[in-house]
Amino acid sequence: MSLREEIETLAAREGGSYSDEDFSLFNEFKAALNRGDEPVTRVRLSELFTSPDRSLVIYHLMFGKKQTRPCPMCTAWLDAFNGVAHHLAQNVDVAVVAAADPPTLREHARDRGWDKLRLLSAGESTFKYDLGSEDGEGHQDSTVSVFTQDSDGTLRHFYSVHPWLGEDLKERGIDEYNPIWNILDLTPQGRGTFYASLDYGTKVQIAKR
Repeated sequence: MSLREEIETLAAREGGSYSDEDFSLFNEFKAALNRGDEPVTRVRLSELFTSPDRSLVIYHLMFGKKQTRPCPMCTAWLDAFNGVAHHLAQNVDVAVVAAADPPTLREHARDRGWDKLRLLSAGESTFKYDLGSEDGEGHQDSTVSVFTQDSDGTLRHFYSVHPWLGEDLKERGIDEYNPIWNILDLTPQGRGTFYASLDYGTKVQIAKR
């Protein structure tokens, strides 16, 4: 099935809009990362909007269920996302959704220093499955989804984009949202063999060859 067919199938299944009750099972810790992991609260999709005239951008992090370790590429993407979150907040609302339980998700966020991202656990809901970032067995995929809210409160799924460029190329589809690739593409060496890894952590250091 082509990417266009995938999107058309997803759009047909979703019907283009959701009621406020559809995704009411996000789990979230309200406290800052350095203030512990209690209490857990339930958050509706509609509560992620700060006003009806703003779009909501959600990144689906590959972490949880069958994905027992956080995805290195997703992690690199969110490292960048965290760095520009204060700029994005001027125009849009942003959240990160993963299947991992809240304490596990927040532990990874602490390791990465994600102090500007809103972190939500959807492991107890069908949100990621419905948007195509999780299959029936719990395997995860990265996805970016955009939602809007009408003046009457109706929530609409504007679109979702996945990394697959084809059946034989399941990456690169969202690279241009990440400054890593944009900067590497400026150089004569290009991207080379670079691939994000959790092993080099968050310390700025030259790779060992």
